[in-house]
Amino acid sequence: MEKRRSAILVLEDGRTFHGEAYGSIGETFGEAVFNTGMTGYQETLTDPSYHRQVVVQTAPHIGNTGVNAEDDESARIWVAGYVVRDPARVASNWRSTGALADRLAAEGVVGISGVDTRALTRHLRERGAMRVGVSSVDDDPRALLARVRQAPQMVGADLSAEVSTAQPYVVAAEGTHRFTVAALDLGIKRNVPRRLAARGVTTHVLPAGSGIDDLLATGADAVFFSPGPGDPATADGPVGLAREVLARRIPLFGICFGSQILGRALGFGTYKLGYGHRGINQPVLDRATGKVEVTSHNHGFAVAWPGREQEQSAVQVPGARAGAVVPDQVIDTEFGGVEVSHVCLNDNVVEGLRALDVPAFTVQYHPEAAAGPHDADYLFDRFAELIEGRAPDQRPSEGRSNSEGRAHA
Repeated sequence: MEKRRSAILVLEDGRTFHGEAYGSIGETFGEAVFNTGMTGYQETLTDPSYHRQVVVQTAPHIGNTGVNAEDDESARIWVAGYVVRDPARVASNWRSTGALADRLAAEGVVGISGVDTRALTRHLRERGAMRVGVSSVDDDPRALLARVRQAPQMVGADLSAEVSTAQPYVVAAEGTHRFTVAALDLGIKRNVPRRLAARGVTTHVLPAGSGIDDLLATGADAVFFSPGPGDPATADGPVGLAREVLARRIPLFGICFGSQILGRALGFGTYKLGYGHRGINQPVLDRATGKVEVTSHNHGFAVAWPGREQEQSAVQVPGARAGAVVPDQVIDTEFGGVEVSHVCLNDNVVEGLRALDVPAFTVQYHPEAAAGPHDADYLFDRFAELIEGRAPDQRPSEGRSNSEGRAHA
């Protein structure tokens, strides 16, 4: 067997891993993050939310089913680099049209294989996500480390415009048309308009820089804010747009980055998680129904809930216990009361918001679940119910009116 070219991976704290080149030959930099999904590597690679991130796959065998022309979540691979332990030598699946390594090489994605991804993941869990460099052209760790430390950080990164569509486009409803939704593309995945289309929704996908007039020109019955990459603290344009949508009482649904945008529009802050949530097995409590859902996640930032600042700063820090469950309280905002609708049971991170006085709600995770479980698919039904103007199928806050039991943001 032909010997593969050697490669190195260097984290910004100096930890170095040696392996072999996988995909394109070259050098790349980004934020090192890990994904715990056992399947769905093609959807991961083409998810725009991974823009400028080097993804470490914790599943040891990657590439077994090859790649195909149907499972992409966007028009290209977005990851900055790819780290795997044991790449498949031969792809075996009836849907496969090629090998993963060839696809990575064709799109210029620099990767490394033969890495102890278990040790690398434990290091990131203990130290937090950090900048990283992967090189198959320079085997000097110290020289690569110097370049890693010059790379931009994810905090303060404004990236949504880099992954958004350049021109508006429309995804038609399946069957009978019921509603029209204007979706702000901050890094949208293809499965979002598909899930809306299955419910009779025609989706107008708009560039990230669109304004309120652009949204209204579509004749939309509601607005959707998509997932995407980067630091939500930099997204002042989308936040301002969300505030205009809320002021007009247009139904609004946000997912992941879109959830953080709505959180900021409502007056809440955001903060960076130690190593984020990335995988397809995250337990989330729907506080309206009491059900626990197994969900797909991909986020490194979260909405800060007032009064839990110290607890939130300790979340995901090794040896520290997660904070108390988010209190059952309503926070008064400029747009009325807001409550936490969903909570991650691993670390009590806020995973969803529901506005009580304007038609808006969000979730931090991915109900479109490409790849992943379908436990949360019902949220698209809740969105349709919101558009219809009737209360979504969820339990109202018990024992209080809109003015009772509230704190101030």
